[in-house]
Amino acid sequence: MGMFALTVIAFLSMSLAWGTMDVRLASALLWIVIFFAATLQGERLFAEEAAAGTLLFLWIYVPAQAVLFGKMAAHFITLVVLAALVFPLVVILMDAPLVLNGCFAATLFLGLWGMAAADTLLAAVAANASVRGGLVPVLLLPSMLPILLPAISLSAGGGEPALLGGMLIYDMALTVGASMLFDSLWIES
Repeated sequence: MGMFALTVIAFLSMSLAWGTMDVRLASALLWIVIFFAATLQGERLFAEEAAAGTLLFLWIYVPAQAVLFGKMAAHFITLVVLAALVFPLVVILMDAPLVLNGCFAATLFLGLWGMAAADTLLAAVAANASVRGGLVPVLLLPSMLPILLPAISLSAGGGEPALLGGMLIYDMALTVGASMLFDSLWIES
């Protein structure tokens, strides 16, 4: 995941080496790199347990909500670490005019929370699917558009701060929806 992000940022910085780039383009590239790196990580959330055969152990001994929120928290922490590595690389290597202020930090927090919530639920769905390759990215993009579009706008400094409220509501809806759906997904697995 980290190597993917580093490789993409390095390739983009070499191919876009014309000087300072537009803040909106830099914001979009930042969120695209985070989105695809998160997708790579999300596909593996339940894959290790499914491959090792320990998914049955979790199913028997651990409550479904504990598994969901544990996986979601672990994925969120991984995304925060990824964002902490990717942001300086984008700013330095691409000479991006992104500014880390309160609005950007709140946007990053809400965007990563939404990614973790959606990715965890969709990874649980994909873990039980017979054909897993490419299922999570295809399902994740439509569920992430309501977060990615305002995140790109807010990160560029062009969006209204009221968009943060919409992102918060959508993140809460994703988290509650994942919590309600995960029990039935977990029982049927």
